[in-house]
Amino acid sequence: MAGIETMRTIAVLQSNYIPWKGYFDLVNDVDLFVFYDDLQITKNDWRNRNKIKSRKGVEWISIPIGTDINRLICEVEINPSWQIKHWKTINQNYCKAPFYDMYNDFLKDVYLHRRWTNLSELNQYLIRIISTKYLGIKTEFRDSREYNLSGKKQDRLLELLIKVNAERYISGPAAKAYINPLCFVDSGIDLVWKDYSGYPEYAQLYPPFEHGVSILDLLFNVGPSAPWYIWGWREELPKL
Repeated sequence: MAGIETMRTIAVLQSNYIPWKGYFDLVNDVDLFVFYDDLQITKNDWRNRNKIKSRKGVEWISIPIGTDINRLICEVEINPSWQIKHWKTINQNYCKAPFYDMYNDFLKDVYLHRRWTNLSELNQYLIRIISTKYLGIKTEFRDSREYNLSGKKQDRLLELLIKVNAERYISGPAAKAYINPLCFVDSGIDLVWKDYSGYPEYAQLYPPFEHGVSILDLLFNVGPSAPWYIWGWREELPKL
């Protein structure tokens, strides 16, 4: 079972578009991963875009969502017109990768056979399928909208963690800017900061190497070995 020791370990995070390997590392660390998509959409963020490696270097692929930021992530409606373009871009840049063919049917189903009209639904679908089917992650997924939350900011997060019986909460390091650790102590929840350092490099099609790209890059280049490059390598580190 995923998680650390025997404590009920939780992560809560907004859904991102085909996120980088660190996102899936966090998912694998916990017993329960809660999508936090009833928060306001942010401009120029990971919710609707990510990076891939191309012949010209690192390239952004973005889903058009308009300029209105007065919406929750789960309220963002999208027009399927971008789907073929993204599939062509991914196909053109990765079709020669060693394991591209292993995921080709999945890509065609997502981009060519389905019509996505809601950003949150698309993101959550991609994350769930990649986690369970291609990375072997056993973590349970839920959505924060299931819990009828009423608080704001940190209080809202703590309300959610209490409702899901969290004993340990793993957070990305960026949250250090606004999380007060003492509030977690008072709530009896162990706060752990995720460390994204130390990932081993792998053979990418277009050097120089870049860690901060979509999980698709790792899957296409190393295939079934992907979990080792995300978390498996830590098992080989010497014990201190």
